[in-house]
Amino acid sequence: MAALPATDPDIIDKFGPHLSYSIGPNGASATEPDKLVKTHCCFCGQQCGIQLKVKGNQVVGFEPWEEFPFNRGMLCPKGVKRYLQGSHPDRLLSAYEREPGALSGFIAVPYNRAVEKVAEAIQHIQSTYGNDAFAVLSGASLTTEKSYLMGKFARMCLKTRYIDYNGRLCMVSAAAANKKAFGIDRAANAWSDIIKARVVWVSGANIAECAPITTHYIWQAREHGAKIIMVDPRITPAARTCDLFLPVKPGRDIALFNGILHLMIENDWIDHDFIEENTVGFDKVAEHVQQWTPRRTAEVTGIAERSIRQAAEMWGTAPSSFLLHARGIEHHSHGVQNCLGAINIVLASGRIGREGCGYATITGQANGQGGREHGQKCDQLPGARDIDNPEHRAHVAKVWGIDAAELPPSGVDAYEIFRKIDSGEIRGLLSICFNPKVSLPDNNFVTRMLNKLDFYVAIDFFLNETAQHANIVLPGSLQEEDEGVVTQIEGRVIKINKAVESPGAAREDWRIIQDIARKLGRERGFTFAGPREIFEELRRASAGGIADYAGITYERLEKEYGVFWPCPSEDHPGTPRLFEEDSWNPIAKGKGRFYFPDGKARFVVAPYTPPAEDVDDEYPIILTSGRVVSQFLSGTQTRRIGPLVSQCPEPLIEMHPHLAKKLGIDDGDWATVESRRGSCTLRVQVVTTIRPDTIFVPYHWAGARSINQVTIAAQDPISKIPEYKVCAVRVRKAEQPRDREEVGVHAGPQ
Repeated sequence: MAALPATDPDIIDKFGPHLSYSIGPNGASATEPDKLVKTHCCFCGQQCGIQLKVKGNQVVGFEPWEEFPFNRGMLCPKGVKRYLQGSHPDRLLSAYEREPGALSGFIAVPYNRAVEKVAEAIQHIQSTYGNDAFAVLSGASLTTEKSYLMGKFARMCLKTRYIDYNGRLCMVSAAAANKKAFGIDRAANAWSDIIKARVVWVSGANIAECAPITTHYIWQAREHGAKIIMVDPRITPAARTCDLFLPVKPGRDIALFNGILHLMIENDWIDHDFIEENTVGFDKVAEHVQQWTPRRTAEVTGIAERSIRQAAEMWGTAPSSFLLHARGIEHHSHGVQNCLGAINIVLASGRIGREGCGYATITGQANGQGGREHGQKCDQLPGARDIDNPEHRAHVAKVWGIDAAELPPSGVDAYEIFRKIDSGEIRGLLSICFNPKVSLPDNNFVTRMLNKLDFYVAIDFFLNETAQHANIVLPGSLQEEDEGVVTQIEGRVIKINKAVESPGAAREDWRIIQDIARKLGRERGFTFAGPREIFEELRRASAGGIADYAGITYERLEKEYGVFWPCPSEDHPGTPRLFEEDSWNPIAKGKGRFYFPDGKARFVVAPYTPPAEDVDDEYPIILTSGRVVSQFLSGTQTRRIGPLVSQCPEPLIEMHPHLAKKLGIDDGDWATVESRRGSCTLRVQVVTTIRPDTIFVPYHWAGARSINQVTIAAQDPISKIPEYKVCAVRVRKAEQPRDREEVGVHAGPQ
């Protein structure tokens, strides 16, 4: 009998910073590495270039990779410390099976036997309840090859319609809006265009903490004379030095965009020629925003009328501009509307598709872009194809060597999968690199559903909080233990290079999936020798689609520091800037700049709707959530890296002094945040950088520290993204919880 690797916070704190060879003051390793491997950071969608130092079969440090054009050697705190995770004592080195009578609930089992048990469970559930009774939840931090394989595995091997991924919690509102307005879902520009813009507008993005290298581009734009507009309920670090800060009330962003467009039209700050030649639908949008006078916009958004007028003039009269946004406007029950409102002011300005003018969403996860292009979304096939489109189904089925009728129809989003577990429609689940017990809203419901499953298998490299509910845990691979591609924040496809072998019985994730297929006796189509073979099939599957990778090869990626898709052939240069007049467009076939048959972009009316749960007398305070600089997503990795834990050991409730005084709470006090779903007791940090009607809590922690016990499971009706950024709560002063006697640097996983 074997216990799982240690998860005790004291062990994490003691060993986290000391599991690699010692690093000198200038980053030099005390032991000379055997090799340097050029690859990329494993965390956010910026995917900064980095060189990993390897000694033996261990990553022991890093050096800057100054030639990679996006970050030029710069890294954030997470990137600097990312190498420490590989030797952590929590690393899964064996397969495990749940045994109620065993210490810690699990016993180590041979890998092959574990895979056999998974196959047996899948066969039993599907033969008893039907193919759709088994579901798959995948991850947006996987390489594109793995993302592609997961979609193929679900639909061709398991023949289930139920697959979705944790990008559902990240980019889908922006993706839906981009497709409605532009016909394509990708950042429209390389980040180099930011530097040439005269106005940079950033909505709902704490770039200094969540995308620090992007902050550098904006600083460079400012050095070249650009004006910076920041929109957020909090004065984030980047907002402290901006030219205009708009402290929007959470959930009211569409009202702001409509109000800005109202003033642009009123003052004739619009590009009539661009609108006439390149868009449709402007008149309906113009009619709709007539009602959004500066006074009404100010009343709804909580922003001073003079600031709204100033923002409209700065944006409307600029010769060039760039608009960026992130989860702050996307994590809403009307997130698609918010994004469409942002797009409307970009289109009305005509400043898109040319140098120094652009629009982009700041991608959150490591492969947030590539992970939503090639088939692991519930409604999608490779090449960003529509699974319910007969032509799209026929193309992919031909590549896979099956009849199109064998492909299941579209499924449901990640949260709806848990509702189907509740109803009994789904009885079994496979997840990979997804921690929904921490990352989904109203996560007490998620916990109950995990316990309700007949069978659950988790593939991961650490035993995350969700995997603790699994019947079988299979040890997967870290990013540096495999090769493949990802698509970073700009739309640039880049190469991840293998640095070390997976330790113990851990396997590359694509091997695990193929092993399951083989044990099921369904290995046709799952006999790839490695990621390169998977990518070659992906190129064929994506060919002719909107997300066309046909012209991208591993060799080109290495030689050219990445290639921007769409790239239809090997002699095509790629597409760093979308929507240029002479750019290749497979949909319009040369007739126009945007990805519709007529080549024109769509203005879309974006009506204002309040949050699903607004404040009232019982719950009078707005809760919004987000990230901190030293942690990432559900914390599975970063809460195991000692220096990052020390930098931010626990979540805090940010609260304005006016609200703190009203509640009788001082800085450092404990307080309980309570909603209609649950409560969470944390320390308070009193700050002047947040709206007095709003509190902020980061979401990276599990167990009693998880703010997602409180958040609401309301979803956007189009994108199905949850409304993390606003719900109604009440706050009261509290005593220190009994389990927090030693809270401090010892704040590891629960």
